[in-house]
Amino acid sequence: MYVENASTPARKPVTVPGLHAMKAEGRKIVMLTAYDASFAAQVEQAGVDIALVGDSLGMVIQGHRSTLPVTLDQMAYHTSAVARGLSTTLLVTDMPFMADRDVAYALEAGARLVGEAGAAMIKIEGAAPHILESIHALTERAIPVCARLGLTPQSVHKFGGFKIQGRAQDAADRVLSEALAVQQAGADLLVLEGVPTALGERVTKALHIPVIGIGAGPHCDGQVLVIDDILGTFNDFVPRFVKRYAELGVEISRAAAAYAADVRARRFPGEKNVFTLKTNTPI
Repeated sequence: MYVENASTPARKPVTVPGLHAMKAEGRKIVMLTAYDASFAAQVEQAGVDIALVGDSLGMVIQGHRSTLPVTLDQMAYHTSAVARGLSTTLLVTDMPFMADRDVAYALEAGARLVGEAGAAMIKIEGAAPHILESIHALTERAIPVCARLGLTPQSVHKFGGFKIQGRAQDAADRVLSEALAVQQAGADLLVLEGVPTALGERVTKALHIPVIGIGAGPHCDGQVLVIDDILGTFNDFVPRFVKRYAELGVEISRAAAAYAADVRARRFPGEKNVFTLKTNTPI
């Protein structure tokens, strides 16, 4: 949970209208992924505004090569775990691959992630007609939606890999058009990934809803990164837009190796790690 100290006033819960106010006031929005209750609590203690249960868990938690194998059941499980670690941070969760295949299923999935698992908002990739229809249907039923454009990982096979989008003028114009379309459909937030800085700025200025960038430059209304990337615990690849704030992967390996050495050398458990019988207690 969020921890107060003498110099930290109690933080009010972050809300969807609150995010809109942050954009209007020019205050940067901080989003970070979390996949379990303990990390969620740490994220909240750090003062992060939005915790994202990303389908990136398919890669950093499950070991897949893409986000595509992640299921709705798995997203609901991780969302409910993260929800138990939060009290003031806004919780956003991804709709997994093909959960938006039609409006009826999108509504069912959204209701489950919000009503059952505890998310405050769901995130949907793309701006195809059926996606826009789903965004409209969800928001009409009081389920806030975060759209996602640019490099959309669920389209990895269509893109031919995790490639930067919107570099050519016509492609940039298309991203802007899609951003306006998801806003018109009712999205309250947009995550924009893997586009040139100039396009990130252009989209941010054109929209009245907040734009959260990930590899979209410094002009977006906020930023999001995968927590395993900033902590240095995921090393399969490190995108250019990632900044490492720690190298915990190295520390974890060091600690595990030290533990193994102590066990094999009979240094662990030591005197401080064992229990003794009370005086005159028979065995």
